Amino acid sequence: QVQLVESGGGLVQAGGSLRLSCAASGRSVSAATMGWFRQGPGQERKFVAGISRNGFDTRIADSVKGRFTISRDNAKNTLYLQMSNLRPEDTAVYYCAAGPSYTLTTQTTMYSDWGQGTQVTVSS
Repeated sequence: QVQLVESGGGLVQAGGSLRLSCAASGRSVSAATMGWFRQGPGQERKFVAGISRNGFDTRIADSVKGRFTISRDNAKNTLYLQMSNLRPEDTAVYYCAAGPSYTLTTQTTMYSDWGQGTQVTVSS
């Protein structure tokens, strides 16, 4: 089983940027698609961005398209989420997750391993 640990969250003003990292240990995640999700207060967990095993294919939620970029470094077993032009509505706990090897999906239920989350708070 893989352990995922997110970092890089914090408090930022609207319009600012943050870079989240997700370090994997226990096994390589190079054979897995990876994703970022977020969960705001009183809300369900939602897909933010996903990336294929080799990093060549990505999928970004419409709500963050043009502002967030997902990337991965398989040599470092690490996933990233670069967030720019942040808005108050981006405030949430952000989770990384390892998904299936055969498809890049937005469905939360298809991801088997999850990190503990990192809080991102955007002030207006």
